[in-house]
Amino acid sequence: MPYQIFDLNPVDWITTDAIGEPGKRVFYLQARKEHRLVTLICEKEQIAALALAIDHLLLALAGGNADAVVEPDPILHRGMGLEFPLEPAFRVGRINLGYDQASGRLVVIAYELLEEEDEPVPSVARFWATPAQMRAFSIRGHEVVAAGRPRCAMCGEPIDPEGHFCPRKNGHRT
Repeated sequence: MPYQIFDLNPVDWITTDAIGEPGKRVFYLQARKEHRLVTLICEKEQIAALALAIDHLLLALAGGNADAVVEPDPILHRGMGLEFPLEPAFRVGRINLGYDQASGRLVVIAYELLEEEDEPVPSVARFWATPAQMRAFSIRGHEVVAAGRPRCAMCGEPIDPEGHFCPRKNGHRT
C-alpha cells in the first residue's frame, strides 16, 4: 500500500474498541473529522499504554493535582462505540502521544507497521484532540482492555474459558 498521511486536526471524535471473543479480539483506534473517518488496527498493549500515557500527561498538565484533571463530558463518553463499516487504513506499529501548548490539544501519532523491509516510509495518522476528548478516550481504553479474559491472581497470565495452566502452582515460572 502506498504511503499515506492522515492528519485530523482537530478531531470531532476519537475512540477505541475491540471486536471478537476475549483472547481473539481485534483492537481498533478510530477518529473522525467531519466526513473523514480513519480506522487503525492496534494491539491490546498499545491501547493500554496509550490510555495510561494520556492519564499521566493530563495529570502533568494539571500540575500533579488529580482533582484538577479535566473530566469528559458525560454525553461525549456515552457515544464511544466504533462506526461501521470498519475499513482499517493500516496496522499500527508504533504510537506516540504529544501535547501542543499553542492549541492546547493532545496529539496521537500512529505509524504503520511495515511488513516489508524494503518499504521506504510508513503511513502515519495524527489525531489532534482536546484534553476532555482524550480523557474520554482514556477511560474507554481502560474499559476495553479490562473487558478481556480475566487474569490469574498467581501468575498474571490470562485465563482461557477452557482453563489455565498456572506455572506458579507447579512451582515453575517461565
